[in-house]
Amino acid sequence: MSNIQNIINIALAEIGYSENPANSNKTKYGEWFGLNGVAWCGIFCSWVYSKAGFQLPKIGFAKGFAGCATAVSYFKKYHTITLSPKPGDLVFFDWNADGNYEHVGLFYDWKIPFKEFYTIEGNTSLTNQSNGGQVMKRVRKAANVLFVHPNILDV
Repeated sequence: MSNIQNIINIALAEIGYSENPANSNKTKYGEWFGLNGVAWCGIFCSWVYSKAGFQLPKIGFAKGFAGCATAVSYFKKYHTITLSPKPGDLVFFDWNADGNYEHVGLFYDWKIPFKEFYTIEGNTSLTNQSNGGQVMKRVRKAANVLFVHPNILDV
């Protein structure tokens, strides 16, 4: 198994995990990160990468990133934006199409190439896209998204 496939396998194994108590943002990912009780989509992605042996750089925090805006700025600075995502890449979502990215998940695969894709996301639900409290596999449209292929995946 490739190391990048390990990212996907670790994320898939987390599907169904929910914060406890509900609506608290308290998770094992936040405990690991040292910042529990806050929105945790980025923390989840940082955790998955770390568990797969790809520790993200310090993007605001020692173990990766918690905020999407900080992470997007970082990845743009280091030219890691891609139009051809691969499994395990990050995908940032701009729900309002205003240039502000509010959520992040892991790209899994194309459902319809360049139109719809599967993700694995932390802190989402069918009723709250960006703070839903669960790890889920989702289908997303390829509009108002930013795909990132972190440099650490190329080592």
